[in-house]
Amino acid sequence: MATNAESPLDLLWKEYSLVFRDFDDMTLARWLAQTLGQLQGKAWRLSHPLLGAYRLAAQMAHDRQIWLKRLANPPAAYAESPCCRAPLLPLLSRDARDAGLICQHCNDTLVPFEEIPDALQSELEAWLSQYAAVHAVAHWDDRQRKSAGDYDRALETAAEDAERLLARAGMQLAPKLLEFYPAVVWEDQDECLEVRPEDVLL
Repeated sequence: MATNAESPLDLLWKEYSLVFRDFDDMTLARWLAQTLGQLQGKAWRLSHPLLGAYRLAAQMAHDRQIWLKRLANPPAAYAESPCCRAPLLPLLSRDARDAGLICQHCNDTLVPFEEIPDALQSELEAWLSQYAAVHAVAHWDDRQRKSAGDYDRALETAAEDAERLLARAGMQLAPKLLEFYPAVVWEDQDECLEVRPEDVLL
């Protein structure tokens, strides 16, 4: 019996990615470059359909080393990522303290937390501390659950707090990162607290 079976959602995304498999390298490079132009200057939800399509294409391009082949020029505003040499497109997530800003092409650390511009580091640190405390409720052990009295209510409150904090990331923090990066992606869901993108209202 397989222990690492893919979830139905993983299989669905794999199906979605097949369209990009049929692109030749030049077509894929041009599609990515043109889409980066559309993404430029904005903070994007991770769940946005255009970004979802871009991420699928970017992962295919990473596997095929499209950016290393220099088949198309990305818009001039995008510097080269130090992790994989693709155009710089960072993701702000609740794990930024440990993982930094994540590359949307190779899923590696694009910008370590300590290299995030000082002007934003303290504000991000405060947000990350708040979010960590809220997120932790989903992972309480039995003792913590019992001491809370009504754990279901505590979990519901944590989910509501997470919705507000994620919305703040999208409205306040991600736009400030645009001063330093040509486009930014922000995480708009929390599976552990069952917060879906449609719950995060801006």
